[in-house]
Amino acid sequence: MGGKSVLPHLFVALLLVAPATALAVDAGEKAETATINGPTPVSSPPEPDFREDPFGEEDRPPAIADPLEPLNRALFLFNDKTYFWILKPVAKGYRAVVPRELRVCVKNFFSNIAMPIRLVNNLLQGKIRNSGEVVLRFAINTTMGIGGLFDPAKNDFHIEPREEDLGQTLGKYGLGHGFYIVIPLIGPSSLRDAAGLTGDFFLHPATYTKNAKLVVGAYVLYTVNRVSLAIGEYEDLKKSSIDPYVAVRDAYSQYRAKKVGE
Repeated sequence: MGGKSVLPHLFVALLLVAPATALAVDAGEKAETATINGPTPVSSPPEPDFREDPFGEEDRPPAIADPLEPLNRALFLFNDKTYFWILKPVAKGYRAVVPRELRVCVKNFFSNIAMPIRLVNNLLQGKIRNSGEVVLRFAINTTMGIGGLFDPAKNDFHIEPREEDLGQTLGKYGLGHGFYIVIPLIGPSSLRDAAGLTGDFFLHPATYTKNAKLVVGAYVLYTVNRVSLAIGEYEDLKKSSIDPYVAVRDAYSQYRAKKVGE
Protein backbone atom coordinates (compact mmCIF):
# COMPACT_ATOMS: atom_id res chain seq x y z
CA MET A 1 0.00 0.00 0.00
CA GLY A 2 1.49 3.36 -1.05
CA GLY A 3 2.10 6.11 1.49
CA LYS A 4 -0.47 8.39 -0.14
CA SER A 5 -3.27 5.92 0.51
CA VAL A 6 -2.74 5.41 4.25
CA LEU A 7 -4.43 8.60 5.45
CA PRO A 8 -7.69 8.22 3.51
CA HIS A 9 -7.87 4.58 4.56
CA LEU A 10 -7.59 5.61 8.21
CA PHE A 11 -10.51 7.98 7.90
CA VAL A 12 -12.57 5.44 5.99
CA ALA A 13 -12.13 3.10 8.94
CA LEU A 14 -13.42 5.82 11.25
CA LEU A 15 -16.29 6.52 8.87
CA LEU A 16 -17.28 2.86 9.04
CA VAL A 17 -17.10 2.50 12.81
CA ALA A 18 -18.89 5.70 13.73
CA PRO A 19 -22.47 4.62 12.89
CA ALA A 20 -22.23 1.44 14.96
CA THR A 21 -20.31 2.93 17.88
CA ALA A 22 -21.40 6.54 18.03
CA LEU A 23 -20.23 8.57 21.02
CA ALA A 24 -23.76 9.78 21.73
CA VAL A 25 -25.69 6.59 22.54
CA ASP A 26 -29.48 6.72 22.08
CA ALA A 27 -30.62 5.71 25.54
CA GLY A 28 -34.26 5.59 24.54
CA GLU A 29 -33.74 2.86 21.94
CA LYS A 30 -31.14 0.85 23.75
CA ALA A 31 -32.19 0.76 27.40
CA GLU A 32 -34.25 -2.15 28.64
CA THR A 33 -36.90 -1.92 31.38
CA ALA A 34 -36.91 -4.69 34.01
CA THR A 35 -39.92 -5.76 36.06
CA ILE A 36 -40.08 -7.83 39.25
CA ASN A 37 -42.70 -10.53 39.13
CA GLY A 38 -43.84 -12.46 42.17
CA PRO A 39 -46.95 -13.52 44.11
CA THR A 40 -48.49 -10.89 46.39
CA PRO A 41 -49.40 -12.18 49.88
CA VAL A 42 -53.03 -11.77 50.80
CA SER A 43 -52.53 -11.08 54.51
CA SER A 44 -49.94 -8.32 54.29
CA PRO A 45 -48.34 -5.98 51.75
CA PRO A 46 -45.32 -7.40 49.98
CA GLU A 47 -41.93 -6.51 51.38
CA PRO A 48 -39.11 -5.85 48.94
CA ASP A 49 -36.47 -8.55 48.78
CA PHE A 50 -33.22 -6.89 47.82
CA ARG A 51 -31.57 -10.27 47.39
CA GLU A 52 -33.93 -11.14 44.57
CA ASP A 53 -32.56 -10.86 41.06
CA PRO A 54 -34.54 -7.96 39.51
CA PHE A 55 -34.33 -9.54 36.08
CA GLY A 56 -36.10 -12.62 34.86
CA GLU A 57 -34.25 -15.39 33.06
CA GLU A 58 -35.12 -14.01 29.64
CA ASP A 59 -34.97 -10.29 30.55
CA ARG A 60 -31.43 -10.20 31.90
CA PRO A 61 -29.36 -7.64 29.96
CA PRO A 62 -26.68 -9.27 27.83
CA ALA A 63 -23.33 -9.24 29.62
CA ILE A 64 -20.10 -8.18 27.99
CA ALA A 65 -16.67 -8.92 29.41
CA ASP A 66 -14.58 -5.88 30.27
CA PRO A 67 -11.03 -7.00 31.16
CA LEU A 68 -9.62 -3.68 29.90
CA GLU A 69 -11.86 -1.57 32.15
CA PRO A 70 -9.12 0.74 33.54
CA LEU A 71 -7.90 1.56 30.02
CA ASN A 72 -11.45 1.75 28.68
CA ARG A 73 -12.44 4.19 31.44
CA ALA A 74 -9.49 6.43 30.56
CA LEU A 75 -10.48 6.39 26.90
CA PHE A 76 -14.12 6.99 27.83
CA LEU A 77 -13.07 10.10 29.79
CA PHE A 78 -10.97 11.28 26.83
CA ASN A 79 -13.92 10.84 24.46
CA ASP A 80 -16.26 12.54 26.93
CA LYS A 81 -14.04 15.64 27.19
CA THR A 82 -13.51 15.72 23.44
CA TYR A 83 -17.26 15.66 22.92
CA PHE A 84 -18.06 18.47 25.36
CA TRP A 85 -15.04 20.66 24.66
CA ILE A 86 -14.71 20.33 20.89
CA LEU A 87 -17.29 18.27 19.04
CA LYS A 88 -20.46 19.56 20.66
CA PRO A 89 -19.59 23.29 20.35
CA VAL A 90 -18.66 22.83 16.69
CA ALA A 91 -21.84 20.83 16.04
CA LYS A 92 -23.98 23.47 17.75
CA GLY A 93 -22.46 26.19 15.57
CA TYR A 94 -23.03 24.04 12.49
CA ARG A 95 -26.64 23.40 13.56
CA ALA A 96 -27.24 27.13 13.99
CA VAL A 97 -26.15 27.80 10.41
CA VAL A 98 -27.40 24.73 8.52
CA PRO A 99 -31.16 24.00 8.51
CA ARG A 100 -32.25 20.59 9.79
CA GLU A 101 -33.67 19.64 6.39
CA LEU A 102 -30.25 20.08 4.79
CA ARG A 103 -28.52 18.19 7.60
CA VAL A 104 -30.89 15.27 7.05
CA CYS A 105 -29.95 15.35 3.35
CA VAL A 106 -26.26 15.08 4.30
CA LYS A 107 -27.06 12.13 6.55
CA ASN A 108 -29.01 10.46 3.73
CA PHE A 109 -26.12 10.95 1.29
CA PHE A 110 -23.55 9.25 3.52
CA SER A 111 -25.96 6.42 4.26
CA ASN A 112 -26.67 5.90 0.56
CA ILE A 113 -23.03 5.53 -0.51
CA ALA A 114 -22.49 2.85 2.16
CA MET A 115 -24.97 0.57 0.37
CA PRO A 116 -22.42 -2.19 -0.49
CA ILE A 117 -21.89 -2.89 3.21
CA ARG A 118 -25.59 -3.47 3.77
CA LEU A 119 -26.00 -5.50 0.59
CA VAL A 120 -23.15 -7.94 1.24
CA ASN A 121 -24.02 -8.48 4.89
CA ASN A 122 -27.68 -9.08 4.14
CA LEU A 123 -26.58 -11.67 1.58
CA LEU A 124 -24.17 -13.29 4.05
CA GLN A 125 -27.04 -13.64 6.51
CA GLY A 126 -29.28 -15.23 3.90
CA LYS A 127 -31.69 -12.29 3.83
CA ILE A 128 -32.37 -12.42 0.10
CA ARG A 129 -35.49 -10.24 0.11
CA ASN A 130 -33.80 -7.63 2.27
CA SER A 131 -30.84 -7.65 -0.13
CA GLY A 132 -33.16 -6.90 -3.01
CA GLU A 133 -34.71 -4.04 -1.04
CA VAL A 134 -31.24 -2.64 -0.34
CA VAL A 135 -30.50 -2.55 -4.10
CA LEU A 136 -33.93 -1.12 -4.88
CA ARG A 137 -33.55 1.59 -2.22
CA PHE A 138 -30.16 2.54 -3.64
CA ALA A 139 -31.52 2.76 -7.20
CA ILE A 140 -34.51 4.87 -6.18
CA ASN A 141 -32.63 7.18 -3.85
CA THR A 142 -29.69 7.66 -6.21
CA THR A 143 -31.98 8.66 -9.09
CA MET A 144 -35.20 10.11 -7.69
CA GLY A 145 -33.44 11.13 -4.49
CA ILE A 146 -30.80 13.17 -6.36
CA GLY A 147 -27.70 11.22 -5.48
CA GLY A 148 -29.08 9.99 -2.19
CA LEU A 149 -29.81 13.40 -0.67
CA PHE A 150 -33.45 12.43 -0.22
CA ASP A 151 -35.14 9.17 0.74
CA PRO A 152 -38.13 8.65 -1.58
CA ALA A 153 -37.66 4.89 -1.23
CA LYS A 154 -38.89 5.17 2.36
CA ASN A 155 -41.13 8.23 2.16
CA ASP A 156 -42.91 7.42 -1.10
CA PHE A 157 -42.48 3.67 -1.61
CA HIS A 158 -42.33 2.61 2.07
CA ILE A 159 -39.16 0.55 1.60
CA GLU A 160 -37.43 0.57 4.95
CA PRO A 161 -33.62 0.58 5.37
CA ARG A 162 -32.06 -2.82 6.02
CA GLU A 163 -29.06 -1.95 8.16
CA GLU A 164 -26.53 -4.77 8.52
CA ASP A 165 -22.78 -4.80 9.14
CA LEU A 166 -20.15 -7.50 9.48
CA GLY A 167 -20.27 -7.35 13.27
CA GLN A 168 -23.94 -8.28 13.11
CA THR A 169 -23.20 -11.00 10.57
CA LEU A 170 -20.54 -12.54 12.82
CA GLY A 171 -23.01 -12.37 15.71
CA LYS A 172 -25.62 -14.14 13.59
CA TYR A 173 -23.19 -17.02 13.13
CA GLY A 174 -22.72 -17.34 16.87
CA LEU A 175 -19.59 -15.27 17.49
CA GLY A 176 -19.82 -13.42 20.79
CA HIS A 177 -18.56 -9.94 21.59
CA GLY A 178 -15.21 -11.18 22.88
CA PHE A 179 -14.71 -8.23 25.18
CA TYR A 180 -15.61 -4.58 25.43
CA ILE A 181 -13.35 -1.85 24.05
CA VAL A 182 -13.60 1.93 23.81
CA ILE A 183 -12.21 3.40 20.61
CA PRO A 184 -10.60 6.84 20.88
CA LEU A 185 -12.69 9.62 19.29
CA ILE A 186 -15.39 7.06 18.40
CA GLY A 187 -16.85 5.37 21.46
CA PRO A 188 -18.06 1.95 22.59
CA SER A 189 -17.35 -1.22 20.62
CA SER A 190 -16.28 -4.82 21.12
CA LEU A 191 -13.57 -7.07 19.77
CA ARG A 192 -16.05 -8.73 17.40
CA ASP A 193 -17.54 -5.49 16.10
CA ALA A 194 -14.15 -3.81 15.72
CA ALA A 195 -12.86 -6.83 13.79
CA GLY A 196 -15.97 -6.70 11.62
CA LEU A 197 -14.90 -3.28 10.43
CA THR A 198 -12.11 -4.88 8.41
CA GLY A 199 -14.51 -6.50 5.96
CA ASP A 200 -16.80 -3.47 5.88
CA PHE A 201 -13.74 -1.29 5.23
CA PHE A 202 -13.12 -2.99 1.89
CA LEU A 203 -16.79 -2.71 0.92
CA HIS A 204 -17.03 1.06 1.39
CA PRO A 205 -16.49 3.04 -1.84
CA ALA A 206 -14.46 5.71 -0.01
CA THR A 207 -11.79 3.09 0.66
CA TYR A 208 -10.68 3.41 -2.93
CA THR A 209 -10.55 7.21 -2.96
CA LYS A 210 -6.96 8.43 -3.32
CA ASN A 211 -7.69 12.06 -2.42
CA ALA A 212 -6.77 12.25 1.28
CA LYS A 213 -8.11 15.78 1.74
CA LEU A 214 -11.46 14.78 0.29
CA VAL A 215 -11.81 11.77 2.60
CA VAL A 216 -10.75 13.70 5.70
CA GLY A 217 -13.13 16.53 4.86
CA ALA A 218 -15.97 14.07 4.27
CA TYR A 219 -15.34 12.40 7.61
CA VAL A 220 -15.32 15.72 9.46
CA LEU A 221 -18.58 16.74 7.77
CA TYR A 222 -20.14 13.34 8.47
CA THR A 223 -19.19 13.46 12.16
CA VAL A 224 -20.25 17.05 12.82
CA ASN A 225 -23.51 16.52 10.93
CA ARG A 226 -24.30 13.32 12.83
CA VAL A 227 -23.66 14.92 16.20
CA SER A 228 -25.75 17.98 15.28
CA LEU A 229 -28.76 15.67 14.82
CA ALA A 230 -28.21 13.90 18.15
CA ILE A 231 -27.24 16.66 20.60
CA GLY A 232 -28.83 15.91 23.96
CA GLU A 233 -29.00 12.12 23.74
CA TYR A 234 -25.62 11.48 25.35
CA GLU A 235 -26.28 14.22 27.90
CA ASP A 236 -29.60 12.63 28.90
CA LEU A 237 -27.92 9.25 29.35
CA LYS A 238 -25.27 10.78 31.61
CA LYS A 239 -27.83 12.61 33.74
CA SER A 240 -29.93 9.48 34.29
CA SER A 241 -27.06 7.19 35.28
CA ILE A 242 -24.96 6.82 38.41
CA ASP A 243 -21.96 5.62 36.42
CA PRO A 244 -22.06 6.90 32.79
CA TYR A 245 -19.29 4.50 31.75
CA VAL A 246 -21.32 1.47 32.84
CA ALA A 247 -24.50 2.95 31.36
CA VAL A 248 -22.91 3.41 27.93
CA ARG A 249 -21.29 -0.04 28.06
CA ASP A 250 -24.57 -1.77 28.96
CA ALA A 251 -26.56 0.26 26.44
CA TYR A 252 -24.11 -0.68 23.70
CA SER A 253 -24.20 -4.38 24.63
CA GLN A 254 -28.01 -4.45 24.65
CA TYR A 255 -28.31 -2.47 21.42
CA ARG A 256 -25.95 -4.75 19.52
CA ALA A 257 -27.66 -7.86 20.91
CA LYS A 258 -30.96 -6.45 19.63
CA LYS A 259 -29.50 -5.73 16.19
CA VAL A 260 -28.02 -9.22 15.90
CA GLY A 261 -31.35 -10.76 16.89
CA GLU A 262 -33.37 -8.89 14.27
